Amino acid sequence: MITTRFRFLSSAAFFLFLAWMQSPTLAADGPKKLLVVTTTVGFPHSSIPTAEKVLAQLGEKSGVFTVDIVGSGPRPRDKAQATAWMEKMTKDLAEKMNPDALTKYDGFIFANTTGVLPLPDKKAFLESIRGGKAFIGMHSASDSFHGEEGAVDPYKPGVIDPYTRMLGGEFRVHYAQVPIDCLVVDPKHPASAALGDVFKIAQEEVYLMKNYDASRVHELLVLDKHPNDKGFFGRFPVSWCSNYGEGRVFYTSLGHREDIWDPEWKDSKGVRLNSPEVARSYQAHILGGIKWALGLEPGDAKPQMK
Repeated sequence: MITTRFRFLSSAAFFLFLAWMQSPTLAADGPKKLLVVTTTVGFPHSSIPTAEKVLAQLGEKSGVFTVDIVGSGPRPRDKAQATAWMEKMTKDLAEKMNPDALTKYDGFIFANTTGVLPLPDKKAFLESIRGGKAFIGMHSASDSFHGEEGAVDPYKPGVIDPYTRMLGGEFRVHYAQVPIDCLVVDPKHPASAALGDVFKIAQEEVYLMKNYDASRVHELLVLDKHPNDKGFFGRFPVSWCSNYGEGRVFYTSLGHREDIWDPEWKDSKGVRLNSPEVARSYQAHILGGIKWALGLEPGDAKPQMK
């Protein structure tokens, strides 16, 4: 009798365990779901297909996240085709980024996006990040909105778009690609822990920022001299993170070139300027930033500057 009762309880416990394994609570502990946006209204980076491939691979290999991708491809030169392209891009963004669709994702990656993207509800998008979702931006994510909506002169200094306030900085200008030595400000942060004291890159397009306030972000990588004028010393931000309400924001201005993203990439002549080691370090940089932004790894977000 005791044996039969014990078997019954064991069976019941087993089925309860199976039910728990399949419950939404466990699903929340599985891979996070990220929406990767590579839509461009401005300059279309040739590295976007590489970025999409690498982000999907990082998610799969790490087991940390899965991706949905919404992009656009370069704007066609033909006027009629360009109109159809714009309509499709707007429709795709409306499908993936309307207020209801936003709830399906744990975070968002803007990889090399440019221009004023036709988001269906930008306010709802920003509020979803403020409410606890992750935002990760690469390279021209800082060149995606300029000036405050409705402003008479959106490019007037001091007029800042709400998206820029969330991100922490705005693209101002870049010059010719150059070798750079990125100084690691926080060697303990997941986004920079694998980079040593200096992240040396053989060739990259470097952004100079405006509407950047170091007292509002936690710096991860900086340059101590102007990338195109070695005699002009200062402090030039490259990567940072911050809290945005209950959400977390990670941004890196690196990622212009294909050989920054992919250790196996070569051009049509079989040449690459950055070594595979640089690309692997960059992947560790962005994967660490993604994990931190998703709240999966600890890291400081307090501004170092007062």
